[in-house]
Amino acid sequence: MKNSIVAAALFVALITVAGCMGSSSTVQETPAVTPAQSSEIALTDGFGRTVTVPSPPESVVCSGSGCLRYLVYLQSQDLTIGVDSIEKKDQAIEGRPYAIAYGSQFKKLPLIGEFRGKDDPEKILAISPSLIFKTGSTGTAYGTSAAEADKLQEKTGIPVVAFPYGSLRNDAEKAEMYGGLRVMGDVLGKQDRAEEVIAYIEATMADLERRTGDIPEAEQKTVYVGGISSAGAHGIISTEPAYPPFLWVHAKNVAAGMGTAHADVAKEALVDWNPEYIFVDVGTIQMDSDGAIGDLKTDTALRGLSASKEGRVYGVLPYNFYNTNYETVLADAYFIGKTLYPDRFADVDPVKKADEIYTFFIGKPAFGDLNGQYRDLGFTQISV
Repeated sequence: MKNSIVAAALFVALITVAGCMGSSSTVQETPAVTPAQSSEIALTDGFGRTVTVPSPPESVVCSGSGCLRYLVYLQSQDLTIGVDSIEKKDQAIEGRPYAIAYGSQFKKLPLIGEFRGKDDPEKILAISPSLIFKTGSTGTAYGTSAAEADKLQEKTGIPVVAFPYGSLRNDAEKAEMYGGLRVMGDVLGKQDRAEEVIAYIEATMADLERRTGDIPEAEQKTVYVGGISSAGAHGIISTEPAYPPFLWVHAKNVAAGMGTAHADVAKEALVDWNPEYIFVDVGTIQMDSDGAIGDLKTDTALRGLSASKEGRVYGVLPYNFYNTNYETVLADAYFIGKTLYPDRFADVDPVKKADEIYTFFIGKPAFGDLNGQYRDLGFTQISV
C-alpha cells in the first residue's frame, strides 16, 4: 500500500515538472520585441557624389537659394531645424509664396548662415541636423558644386546631399530640376510626392499646349516682358529671352533668341520691335518711380509703343525671388494665355487657377497675399 502511494506521488511530480518545463520552453521561444532601428541608404546626389544618409532623417537643414522651397514642395517643411538669413529677414515685399505660407514658422528657427549658401559650419553643428541639403542656381555666382558640398560635409561631419536647382527654360535644366526633387524625395521617403509634383508640372504644361498649340504662326501675338526681377528689381529693359510662359502659350517673344537666361535690351530695340502686348513683372515697383511702369509712363519713345497707347500693358507676378518660384511661373502662364487668347481660356479664372496651383505646391492658397505685396497690380491691366 505504501509503495503504491509513493509511486503515485512520484508520477504526479513528474507530470508537474514536465508541465513547468514545457511552459518555460514556450516563453523562451517567443521573439523579443525591439525598438525600430533607423537605417542608412547610399545614394548618388545631383553632382554624382555618393552619400550615405540616415533614412528617414529625423531633422534637416537647407542651404542655398531655393532649397527650402523644394522641402515645402515635398511636404517636409516640419523637418527643418535651422534656416539661412533670408528666412529670418522681415521684408516689406515678400515674393516667395512658401515664405508667405510658412514664414512665421521658419523665422523662429536657429540661423545656419547667410543666404545664397554662405553656410556657418559651427552654427550647423550647434543644432546637429541628421543631414544637410544644398542647392543653388546652375551657372551663376549663387550656385553650388560637388567641391563645396564635400567641404561642408568635411567641416561638419554631417552628410550633405547637393544638386543644381534647375529650371523650366529647357529640357536639360528641367531634367536637373526633376532630378533634384527625386534625390530629395529618395532621402526623405517622399518618392511618391516627388513624382506627383513632376507629373503636375508636366500635366500643366500639356494643358497649356493643348489650348494653344494649334494657333497658326500668323495669329500668334507678339509680346514682351519687362521689369524682370534678377537678384533684385529692374526696369523695362530687363527681360527673359526664353520667358517660359510665352513659350507655353505660343506667343512670339520679340526678345527671343539671345541665348541667355536674362538680358538687358536696348530701349531703341524695344521701340523697333513694337510688340502688340507688354507684360510687366510687378516686382519692378520696388524701384524708384515704379521702375518699368514709370519708364512706360514717362519715356517719350516708350509712350509711343502701340501696347502703351492702346492699353495692352498687363502686370504679372514676379517669380524670380531667391530662385524660381515654379508655382508662380505656371500661374502667370494662365493669366498670359487668358489675356492673349481669351477664347482658348474661356473656362479659366486666372486668380482661381493661381490659388489651385499654390495650394498644390505649398498647401495653401497664396495669390491674395502675394499680389497684395505688389499693390494688387498682378493679373491686371496697367494704365500707363
